[in-house]
Amino acid sequence: MPLLPLRHAATLSLALAVPLAWSADQPPPQGLVNLSSSATLEVTRDLLSITFSTSREGADAGAVQTQLKQALEAALIEARKAAKPGQVDVQTGNFTLSPRYVKGVTSGWQGTAELTVEGRDTQSIGQLAGRINTLTINRVGYAISRELRERSEGEVSSQAIARYREKAADYARQFGYAGYTIREVNVSGIEQGPMPRPAMMQARAMAGSTDDPLSVEPGRVTVTVSVNGTVQMVK
Repeated sequence: MPLLPLRHAATLSLALAVPLAWSADQPPPQGLVNLSSSATLEVTRDLLSITFSTSREGADAGAVQTQLKQALEAALIEARKAAKPGQVDVQTGNFTLSPRYVKGVTSGWQGTAELTVEGRDTQSIGQLAGRINTLTINRVGYAISRELRERSEGEVSSQAIARYREKAADYARQFGYAGYTIREVNVSGIEQGPMPRPAMMQARAMAGSTDDPLSVEPGRVTVTVSVNGTVQMVK
C-alpha cells in the first residue's frame, strides 16, 4: 500500500468571539487585523494495535462455530497472559457465521473470528504476535495515545498562542497603536503522518515462524496547532 497522509482532527477546540456587527448609522470599526500562527511538534507513535483473525468453513454450522470458538479461545488464553491495563489491552472483535449459497441453496457455512491487542508496550505485543498460532495477523496499525496527544497538543498550542499574541502586539506597534484586544480567535489541531502498511506487515507475519516476534516500526507523526482570528488594535 502506498504511503498516504493521515489526518486526524484533534480534540482541541477553542473559540472566543465578539459580534462584529454594527448599526447602519455607525462607521465600521477601524484597526481590525486578521492574523494566523501555528506550531508543530514531531512525536513517535506509542500505541500499537494488532488485529488477528481466522476463518473456517464446512457443511455443518455448529461444527464451524465450534472451530472458531476454539481458535479464538486458544488465542485469548495466550493474550491474557500478556495483558496489562493501558499497556497491553485485549478485546474480541467480529465473530460471524453465515451460510454459503449455490444457486440459491445453502451449500455450507463460513465464519470468521477476530481478536485485537492494543497498547503502549509494543515489545510485549510484538512478542505476543509470535506466540498466537490459532489466528493470523489481519491488520497492524500505529497511533498516538490519548496521553501523548494531549501532552503534545498542550505544548504546541501554547507555542502557537504565544506566537499569535506576539504577532498581534507587533502589528499594533507598527501601525502606531498602543495595544490590541481579541475579537475572534479559533484554535485547531491536526495530526499528520504516513500510514502503516498493513498488507506488507501481514505478509511478513504469515511468512515467518509463528514463534518469531512481529517486527514493527512506529514511525513519527507531526502534531500541528493553528491559531487564526481577528484582533482589534486600540489607541
